[in-house]
Amino acid sequence: MDLLDRIAFRTARATARRRGDRPALHPRGTALAGRLAVPGRRDHGSVPWLDAPGSYAVTARWSRGAGLPHPLPDGLGLALRVEDAGGPDRPLDLLLTTGGRGRWTRHVPLPRTSATAGPYSSLLSYVVGGRRGVVAAFPAPGSPRIPADPATVGAAAAGRPLVFQLCFGAEGAGAAWRPLARLTLHGEAPPPPPDGGAFDPYLNFLPGFHPVDRLRSLRLAAYAGSRAGRHAPPPS
Repeated sequence: MDLLDRIAFRTARATARRRGDRPALHPRGTALAGRLAVPGRRDHGSVPWLDAPGSYAVTARWSRGAGLPHPLPDGLGLALRVEDAGGPDRPLDLLLTTGGRGRWTRHVPLPRTSATAGPYSSLLSYVVGGRRGVVAAFPAPGSPRIPADPATVGAAAAGRPLVFQLCFGAEGAGAAWRPLARLTLHGEAPPPPPDGGAFDPYLNFLPGFHPVDRLRSLRLAAYAGSRAGRHAPPPS
């Protein structure tokens, strides 16, 4: 573990320890159920799960990144597990955070006060069909503005499905967002066990569709520190 990884580990551990049984990152959230509909197009390169039409069950977690109290703006997270995307018992995990649409801003987390005011971006680059870029979920046009509060988001999804367009934006000036699939979140789901069901895009990825290794160790160190802090006694 290098210096930056050690700093990330210790910072996350100390934050989680102060918060008790909640993680250092994205401590407040709500679990949602949904489906991902893939229309099937053979212009994505070597990405089998995008080539054929399909519909997949989705387990999602919407959360406030820093855990700041509502109505303060916060970086909002949308974690997705697409069940059986690569076949039986082969899920695909995506971790998305509120970001921008532009060539550079899509890599930057942007705090928001509404859960449906703009896209959620992978921030870090993905390889999709041999091309590097960013994966993002855009709220469907006409989506109601939903306050960025876990209880409100859960109730809103239960009352009216939340619809997003999952897209891929390749690197390079002028590269347009390409639609991949339609995501529908249609209600609340049972919360996962305290240390179970963790979303991990470096573990659950698919052939031709995976995150690059850049900053992988930093992210893993932060999550390891968060887990360690949750099991440590609180500071005196």
